[in-house]
Amino acid sequence: MTHASTVLAAPPVVTPEPAPRKVTGPSPGSARAIALAVGVFLGVRLVGTAVLALVGQAAGKHPLTLLGRSWDSVWYLGIAAHGYGHSLPLRSTVVSDLAFFPLYPALVRTLRALTPLGWTGAGLLVSWTAAAVAAAGIHAVGSRLHGRAVGMALVLLWGLLPHSVVLSMAYTEPLLTAFAAWSLYAVLAGDWLWAGSLAALAGLARPNGFAVAAAVLAAAGCEVWRRRGRVSHRLWTGAALAPLGWTGYVLWVGLRTGDPLHGYFEVQRRWGSRFDFGQGSLNVARWTLLHGSRFVLPMTLFIVAAALLLYALLVLDRAPAPLLVHSGVLLLVVLGGSGFFVSKPRFLLPAFPLLLPLARALVRTARARPWHATVVVAALAGLSYLYGAYLLVFVRAPL
Repeated sequence: MTHASTVLAAPPVVTPEPAPRKVTGPSPGSARAIALAVGVFLGVRLVGTAVLALVGQAAGKHPLTLLGRSWDSVWYLGIAAHGYGHSLPLRSTVVSDLAFFPLYPALVRTLRALTPLGWTGAGLLVSWTAAAVAAAGIHAVGSRLHGRAVGMALVLLWGLLPHSVVLSMAYTEPLLTAFAAWSLYAVLAGDWLWAGSLAALAGLARPNGFAVAAAVLAAAGCEVWRRRGRVSHRLWTGAALAPLGWTGYVLWVGLRTGDPLHGYFEVQRRWGSRFDFGQGSLNVARWTLLHGSRFVLPMTLFIVAAALLLYALLVLDRAPAPLLVHSGVLLLVVLGGSGFFVSKPRFLLPAFPLLLPLARALVRTARARPWHATVVVAALAGLSYLYGAYLLVFVRAPL
């Protein structure tokens, strides 16, 4: 027989759920470090812009036109000025501006309405501001994982990538990277509402923005598994928010074209963009290796191959799962997608975690042999500035 005293003496043991970690504001020291990192990033990009201006003027091209009215920039600024609904004949089909996601044009239109800037100036200001915010987020992620020196090196390397000229253009990669970096930081810090909200905004910035939502969902799934389902409602809410931006726009395009599930993908197919499991990329790589080509195609192959190697190093380094998923999805899109082959390095710009192994190696080199690190950075800067100017001024393939 069970006595009441026995029941009262042995209550069931309930393990309380620990309070979720919060993203607290940066301390004065970290705020100064972030400001320094942003300053370094803006400095290296301003030098790159000056080099581009010199090369462009020598070729008879205005630098503002190169940065603000090149390739996709024209489409984005057109959407900002006139809304969606513009089509253009291309080869044997007709392409539509519905392929371009809405967040960047919306920000440009808002800034244009609030300031005396023209469309080009507004587009460039949105991009440069987003790039600075992205640099701050990249520094925050790197510093949280490996210390401020690695965070600074990570920002420096991101600003000196061969395709980093795109970060100075009226393009959407800076905007996507800004949301991606701070969403990943929020995941690492355990703030699921911020992580999901920023992932949703990333999904409105670019087609490959769903990589951020995938990282948030994967991290949330791991946390649910680890805690056997005993998680805060904030995690469920953040996970639910993460894919809303990307799926919302895809469904909207589908409804507008009369095919809710396939309409958006048909729009992309007309542009030549589809997921063919790498067949198109292999064909271009094979043709380039067998027959040779202009400089830009071999350089693209080299950058993609380097990204694969860096991802392997990131896996071996046991990087946090959100970073692996984010970079892995972006890399999968680049490898498995067909379309404009020379644009593939640009699509990898938001995959900044791939640079973590290089950033750590650069910090170790700087501490042991400062002169060697200086030579490496100078060489990267020279390649970035000259190659960026070459891409914008002389290459006639879409960047």
